[in-house]
Order: sequence, then C-alpha cells, then structure tokens
Amino acid sequence: MVVSTKAIVISKIKYNDSDLIVKCYTASSGIKSYMIKNALKSKKGKFRPAYFQPLSLLEIEAQHKEMRSLHYLKEVRLHKPYESLHTNVFKSTVLLFLSEILSMILNEEEANFQLFEYIETTLLWFDTVENTGVFHHQFLMGLTKFLGINPEIQNNQRSYFNLQEGKFQVKNSEYSVTGEKLKLLKPFLGTKFDTSLSIELSSNQKQELLNMILDYFKLHLQGFRHPKSLTVLSQVYS
Repeated sequence: MVVSTKAIVISKIKYNDSDLIVKCYTASSGIKSYMIKNALKSKKGKFRPAYFQPLSLLEIEAQHKEMRSLHYLKEVRLHKPYESLHTNVFKSTVLLFLSEILSMILNEEEANFQLFEYIETTLLWFDTVENTGVFHHQFLMGLTKFLGINPEIQNNQRSYFNLQEGKFQVKNSEYSVTGEKLKLLKPFLGTKFDTSLSIELSSNQKQELLNMILDYFKLHLQGFRHPKSLTVLSQVYS
C-alpha cells in the first residue's frame, strides 16, 4: 500500500557501506522503518542523507507492506525546514538527546495524531526561540500526558512528590523529592507544554532537574534507560 504522510525522523543507522535504515514516527502509521538504498553514495542515491537528520520534519510517500519490518520510500521532501535546530550547537545537541529518548519509547505502529502534533508543534516552536535552556525538560514532562504517565498535580501544597507514584504526598518515601529539589521540579509538573515558561536555572540545577525527570521515566516506562547522549548534553550545557 502506498501512503502519503508527514513523518519525523527518529533515528538512522548505517547498513552495509552505502545504505541507511531510517526510523520515522509517521502521522498515518506510527513508527515505521525504511531502507534507504545508496543514501551514502551521492551519485547513485535518490535521497540525500541530509533529509534524515535527527527529528527532521518530512513529507514522504512510502510503500508499506504488512508483516514487514522494513519499508521503502518513493518520495521525500522537507515538510518545514528548520532555521536553527540543526545549525545551533545547543539545539542540535538537544535534538540528538530527544531523538534517542523517542527511539526508546515510541514503538507503536498505529496513528496517534495528538502525539505527532505535539512533537511537531513543540519542535517548530523550539526552532524560533533563543532561550534553549529548559526546552528538553518541558518537552519530556509534556510528553508524559501522551504516554499515559502524566503526574497528578492535585495536593501540590504537600511537602513530598513521589516519583514512583507520580503524586504529592504528606510522607517521605524512597522515591520522594522535597525541599529545593521539589522547588525545581514543581513548575514542570503540569500536563501541558508551556511556551511561556521562562525559568533561569544554573547548570547544576538543570542537570539535577533532568536527572529527576529521567528517573521518573525510568520508574514508569518498562525498559527505559538513561540515554547515552546525556553525557554530551551535559558537557554542552555545562
């Protein structure tokens, strides 16, 4: 079946000497993987590797066949070229980090228009702003709503937030955060991505906040692990 759809590049790996396998999150069919023949041979390849940078927004025409793990692209073009996401070192590092996380958690081969729209809309917003410091923190916490693991924000006057339970509590426990850590986390616990959220944090505070968010994902998503690109992200933002 030939499908025309928007797609977000999640990851790519080199296959043989000249081919790529590209994993995309498509608006029509969820996660799909495509074999790109001769992508690394400029004269022979139909599609340039530049199309498949992390989290690029594409419009594709693809041949999808049931019971196959790899599919083929017929046509590709950029849906909305980014102005800064692939040229600004801070933003491109964030994209690499988020693409690794999305590659871990997006597995369904079915459409989820709201999730696709969330990823697309927030990336386009990120492309337009100068302050990049807490975007990935906002993005990840906003993502929890679509994964069904969004935290409860009732009773937020309580002194403890339990990462494992995903809610505020009156008693301390193994997975609770409180005090200064809770002050860091609380503004990010809403279920809606807030484009107006502007918080100045030190490098150490950003890292501490991100570690709490990643711990939250690890506690709620089976098989989730700290991404390898976290080290590079930490170095760039230090």
